Amino acid sequence: MKNYQAPKDLLHNRVILVTGAGTGIGREAALTYAAHGATVILHGRNVGQLEAVYDEIEDAGHPQPAIIPLDFEKADDKAFEGLAGSIGLQLKRLDGILHNATAALSPFPLELHSMDQWLQLLRVNVAAPAALTRACLPLLKASPSASIIMTGESHGHTPAAFWGAYAVSKAALEPMVKIWAQEWENLHPNLRINALIPGPVNSPIRRKTHPGEDHLHMTQPADLMPAYLYLMGDDSSAIKGEVVTLE
Repeated sequence: MKNYQAPKDLLHNRVILVTGAGTGIGREAALTYAAHGATVILHGRNVGQLEAVYDEIEDAGHPQPAIIPLDFEKADDKAFEGLAGSIGLQLKRLDGILHNATAALSPFPLELHSMDQWLQLLRVNVAAPAALTRACLPLLKASPSASIIMTGESHGHTPAAFWGAYAVSKAALEPMVKIWAQEWENLHPNLRINALIPGPVNSPIRRKTHPGEDHLHMTQPADLMPAYLYLMGDDSSAIKGEVVTLE
């Protein structure tokens, strides 16, 4: 998967929603999906960052993207349904979602976690991807081949001290992926969902949680894109309900 060589037209005529598309892995995935033919919907909270990614895609001559800002910490069901409705109204289809938007805290003891911190992390990292996926299901079911990627995390897959609610919230994505895959197996064979754990990578969250690392000499977001392309394109159509680690 890490060495996958995607055809240039892998995502031709596809519409892909990328959450957290303003920086890091989300930004790189949005640029990469657009370069392989997708019309990319850029989600995030910072409109300025999204506009910069939009301009990069436009300047490169790729399909015109769209921007849909939404704060996952404050969004409710109505907001997610509105987002899905906007996609249906403007673009008429949806063929994939990369759930990349993430909330994180620096490591500290679990006993010090406040209720507000628990709710913030669970809301952004678990409830929002679930609610957004549910809202977009009518569009995804109408696609001949739809792929959903949940972004997992190493400490959620292998729990470790001091990673607290962040690890718990990321761990919750793994059973969610497996449950949805089983529920769709017979009713919606055109749908697939998997979790992807990128491992240590130079990203805004990694720089926040590991400020002392030499981030320039570690894995970069671009290094991961073969796997992100593979799981979004049809070459991975038989892979469903898996937790894929890139470490």
